[in-house]
Amino acid sequence: MEKTLAVNAGSSSLKWQLYEMPEETVIAKGIFERIGLSGSISTTKFNNEEHVRKQEIVDHRQAVLLLMDELIHFQLIHEFREITGIGHRVVAGGEFFNDSTIITPEVLAEIKNLSTLAPLHNPANVLGIEAFQRLLPDALAVAVFDTAFHSTLPEKAYRYPIPTKYYEDYSIRKYGAHGTSHMYVAQEAAKVLGKPLEELKMITAHIGNGASITAIEGGKSVDTSMGFTPLAGVMMGTRAGEMDASVIPYMLESDPSLRNAQDVIDILNKESGVLGASELSSDMRDLSEAVAKGNPKAILAYEMYVDRLKKFIAQYFGVLNGADALIFTAGVGENDTAVRTDVVNGLSWFGMEIDESKNVRGAFGIISKPESKVKVLVVPTNEELVIARDVEAAK
Repeated sequence: MEKTLAVNAGSSSLKWQLYEMPEETVIAKGIFERIGLSGSISTTKFNNEEHVRKQEIVDHRQAVLLLMDELIHFQLIHEFREITGIGHRVVAGGEFFNDSTIITPEVLAEIKNLSTLAPLHNPANVLGIEAFQRLLPDALAVAVFDTAFHSTLPEKAYRYPIPTKYYEDYSIRKYGAHGTSHMYVAQEAAKVLGKPLEELKMITAHIGNGASITAIEGGKSVDTSMGFTPLAGVMMGTRAGEMDASVIPYMLESDPSLRNAQDVIDILNKESGVLGASELSSDMRDLSEAVAKGNPKAILAYEMYVDRLKKFIAQYFGVLNGADALIFTAGVGENDTAVRTDVVNGLSWFGMEIDESKNVRGAFGIISKPESKVKVLVVPTNEELVIARDVEAAK
């Protein structure tokens, strides 16, 4: 019996699943949430049981140590070497990695070098990889890149309208992110719709603490909202998303506490988005509670959040010249019924109409009314399964 661990490290979370391969049987799964934030919590699920532990988790390295401790504690494994393969989600692969890759010292060094393209993620991914290397030195380790799915973007979509030398000499272009998730939910949505993936045009909305929207035609990514880094696109938990680049030098000139451009980028990555607008939290659950209590800044942040989602989804109807379906996925997309309602109601002109009797927490499949021209779906993402499959393929 071979066990494979799939690890999906987000900017403030670490999801994992332990598989028996190649049967793809899930032995256990779990998630560490609010890493680096107050109120950190870990959940482990197996045998229809759920175990929750509340403990402050300062970084992803600590989360890895706690994860391995739990696997032994719950006797999901008896010794570390039972895990023969481990797959790591890595956000930025740049133009170097267009497919999943076995992790060697050279590959790890390149992942570190690419941290400028994903400053919230690649460093966390590296911490996880190095922590697991110490604990599981003999396991086959594979990096699965978020950017790989977006390698099909046409040049007109991935090029920026700046002098060509900045692309040719410095590789400045759109790379996208969340590719593993967008690919998986598109494939699953095609099954739900009962149509070949190759015949469908879909807009996938991966909305978690990080968020991205992707236009998919014939199963291939043709445009996506994240750009050179995951800072671009829609408003997110702590990230500003799309904005006028002139704001950066203006902030530097206006605020004497800012020393250089990196200070501004740190603010745009770590102190902006929902957190910056609400001055409360980056977590949509916290924001929703504050909205219900009438907190004016929370209400504004929520309205801004929905506004940006609608704008990006709307423009991808133009990119695709119409779409068959809109798919919601990831933490907010799968669980926040209000966000789904407000986004779809704000796009009713495109022929979408939500069925509130189906728009419930934990929904799966079509949640739009039968007469809706564009089908609206909720499809839980399963990046971990894709990661496990890529590890198996590398053996």
